Formats: sequence, C-alpha cells, structure tokens
Amino acid sequence: FLMFAGGALAAMLVALLGAPLWAQVLVFAVVSVVLLMAVRPWAKDWLARSSPTTNTNARAHVGRPATVLIDVTEHAGRVKLMGEVWTARAAQPGAVLPAGTTARVVRIDGAIAVVEGVDAPHYT
Repeated sequence: FLMFAGGALAAMLVALLGAPLWAQVLVFAVVSVVLLMAVRPWAKDWLARSSPTTNTNARAHVGRPATVLIDVTEHAGRVKLMGEVWTARAAQPGAVLPAGTTARVVRIDGAIAVVEGVDAPHYT
C-alpha cells in the first residue's frame, strides 16, 4: 500500500497545482504503477533477506519425535506430537509402528503427520 500512498501524494501535488480531476486520477495511476514495478521487487527481496529462516507452523514439526498412540500403518494411526494428538501415516509402505514406540516426523501432509520409526528414547 505504500506505493499507492506515493501515487496519492503525487496526485495531491498535481491537485495543489490546479490540475483537473482526470489529471489527478491519471497521475495517481501512473505513479502507483511505476512504484509497484520499480520499488516492490526491491522491497520484497530486502524483506526476504531480513526475515528469519526459522521454520514455523507445521514445518516446525518435521524432525521432531512423536509417541505412537494407535498403531501407525501406511494408511492410518495416531501419534502424540508436542502435546497434541495427530492423525499419522507411516512413511515406508508396509511399515507398522506399534503403540508406545517413538517415531520421527518426516513431513506434514495437511493435517497428517507422516512418520518413521526411530531407536530413540521415549519423548513427550
């Protein structure tokens, strides 16, 4: 919206000079488009460089341990992940992770945790 504010500022300056309404609208549109095309890509790159690369939301769960609550197969199951119960699926076809074992989250598919077995101590 900053680019539109620049367009509005330019239109205001033209209005102060006594330009008709159609000229003000034209100046607003042209300046806004020029700013969008020139400034926005630079600003987007700058913001991307200054933003942290920490995984958040579902991506933050990848690699975390989960406790199997209901046997996990390639089709269904339940795990406890960071205190929440998730629907789970085994990452390897034919694998069965029995209840009580520890699994590692490989990826998140929507609301389903895709897990694989680990030989690690029990975490919760």
